[in-house]
Amino acid sequence: MDKFFKVSEHGSTVRTEVLAGITTFMAMSYILFVNAGMFAELGTVSYSAMYIATALSAVIGTFLIAFIANLPLGLASGMGLNAFFVYTVCFTFGLSYANALVLVLFDGVLFTLLTVTGVRAKLFSAIPDCVRKIIPAGIGLFIAFIGLQNAGIVVNNQSTCVSLASFNLLSGAVTWGDIMPKLVTIAAIIIIAVLSVKKVRGSVFWGILSGTVLYYVLGFTISGFYTGFASKLSFNPFSAFGDWASEAFLKVFTEGFNFSGYLASHSTAELVLVILTTALAFCMVDMFDTLGTLYGACSRGGMLINGEVPNFEKAMLSDALATCAGAVCGTSTVTTYVESATGVGEGGRTGLTAFTTGALFFIAMFLSPVAALIPGCATAAALVYVGVLMMGCVTEIDWKDVSVSVPAFLTVAFMAFTYNISYGIAFGLISYIFIKIGTGKVKEVKAFTWLIAVLFALMFFLTH
Repeated sequence: MDKFFKVSEHGSTVRTEVLAGITTFMAMSYILFVNAGMFAELGTVSYSAMYIATALSAVIGTFLIAFIANLPLGLASGMGLNAFFVYTVCFTFGLSYANALVLVLFDGVLFTLLTVTGVRAKLFSAIPDCVRKIIPAGIGLFIAFIGLQNAGIVVNNQSTCVSLASFNLLSGAVTWGDIMPKLVTIAAIIIIAVLSVKKVRGSVFWGILSGTVLYYVLGFTISGFYTGFASKLSFNPFSAFGDWASEAFLKVFTEGFNFSGYLASHSTAELVLVILTTALAFCMVDMFDTLGTLYGACSRGGMLINGEVPNFEKAMLSDALATCAGAVCGTSTVTTYVESATGVGEGGRTGLTAFTTGALFFIAMFLSPVAALIPGCATAAALVYVGVLMMGCVTEIDWKDVSVSVPAFLTVAFMAFTYNISYGIAFGLISYIFIKIGTGKVKEVKAFTWLIAVLFALMFFLTH
């Protein structure tokens, strides 16, 4: 392992890489259940089928980036993109599950071509320096927000959009069972911080385990907490593979190109418009989510070489091929995960970290109830803590220079507040261009920067 992945050359050890891979998996594992539940709402594909599709595509994508790019990153069905697939493309636009998979396949094929020709790298280099430097902070705030939501600490509010969950037991509106997981998250964050201060290796991993143990220990205080655990562990894992084979696998080819269901109530012109605008949205969001995540995760681990992601082209190729594989497996766009920063934060530096993560996703296909025993409140703590670590890059921004600070701030704000990495890059980039125009420095804007801005504008005006 050391020789194949060049672990020692990267200043790491096999033990560190494996521990980092486990940490990344634990931080990413929620996607298995979230993605499956989301797609099951369509009614045409079951939870069990999508669980396998999600896990298998994660295995393929993560192995690709391990063996092709030798980077410590994990890939899986992207959050945000899966919601766009289900709620916008299928429910709002009216395309079928299989039809939508065709657009995901187009996305993967297009990105493969852009990567091979080198265009994708040029697009990334066109992002202004002030936006590129602040990307890790935006991602950090974004994933911390995800963590707080997963823990139930930050909740919806009709007046303010988001608010703090109630901890008031005396009000009668909440119970100890509601509050306990939130307290576990807070405790796990503190445990991780304390272990980090004490220089304990694997602090995030041990924090997740500590949170898991605490969650089940405190479960004794809640009536009926353990009811049904035995039934969850006694199941036939192979039945899920049968559901996947009949409901999701290869549906992109066997049913995806048949748009007769859509055309029964829509015109051909409407179909063409939907395909073009939806494909554009998939491409733009996927491209810049991946670009932002690669830069952010590698920056977190000090892995950038002259400000660039190592093996960048190979990483992008891995991501593009993973999206194609995801469409074949039956899930939405497979992309590099921001949660990979948890493993990088634990010292992961090579593909061995990714290989470990992929291997655990493979095992999870057969042990879904066991993986489900890791509570979301424990993994949420890891997301919040890594968010803290990724905020350090704000010191690289000259906040006194408004032409720099405004695009940088908008990048961070829009990433977190719109729940989308690429939107943050979009508004940071567009504001940068208009500031340059207003200050008479338009010649400093690169041609590809203009191209990206136009594509983002088209995506916003045609798909939102």
